[in-house]
Amino acid sequence: MNILFLGDIFGSPGREALAKHLPHIIEKHGISCVIANGENSANGRGITLETANDIFKAGAHVITLGDHTFDQKGAEELLVLKDKIIRPANYQQGTAGRGFVIHTTPAGQRIGVLNLQGRVFMSQQIDCPFQYAKRFVEEHELTKDYDALVVDFHAEATAEKVCLAHVFDGHATLVVGTHTHIPTADTRVLPGGTAYQTDAGMCGIYNSSIGLSFESVLPNYYTRGRRAFQPATGEASLSGVLVSANAKGLAQSVKPIRAGGDLTPTVG
Repeated sequence: MNILFLGDIFGSPGREALAKHLPHIIEKHGISCVIANGENSANGRGITLETANDIFKAGAHVITLGDHTFDQKGAEELLVLKDKIIRPANYQQGTAGRGFVIHTTPAGQRIGVLNLQGRVFMSQQIDCPFQYAKRFVEEHELTKDYDALVVDFHAEATAEKVCLAHVFDGHATLVVGTHTHIPTADTRVLPGGTAYQTDAGMCGIYNSSIGLSFESVLPNYYTRGRRAFQPATGEASLSGVLVSANAKGLAQSVKPIRAGGDLTPTVG
């Protein structure tokens, strides 16, 4: 079973990259399930019904989110309307939406998707992701509750991401980081059989400041103050991680996936 996870989709260029490259990648690699982080899909901040529909139309089955979950008007209603859009599960009790979902493929494969958010260097007040992860692995079991499990850990600090992956090692198919928008070079299978990459990167324009134009960002470095950021324009790259799961739900192999734009491609 092959599962593709795509990093933060940034604005319309990121959505266009999905529409352009994802169908070919799905066919080429025989992918059963596509999971994409869509928290930057609406002009770089949050998600809307329109941007969610674009992501699903391109071929995604589940959309994960992060710290920009509620930036757009109507986000609460969207999370109720679309059960395959999930937000970090460690948001406080009573928050709209859900943080875990099981997607069943046409072949009957059950793929669990869990979304968590980190706390180190993050401004939001949320529950501890490690306490949530500990309870989750005690209450759920690979092959019994689902055939594969993918965890999107939306976090800033690399050390926090690595430590959470250790908690899930042997209990998940893939733990992958989002939020920093830069793909890391540490793609590997951990000792317990869980695939890992600290950050999947973004589906966006890499000739930019993590999706924003240099012209709007650089003045904030030269002098004190806060100017309005503007999304970059141009051709975006698709960036993500492809994992192949074995019969036990653990990783058989894992590799980065990149196509289009400025990044060196991994697929033809």
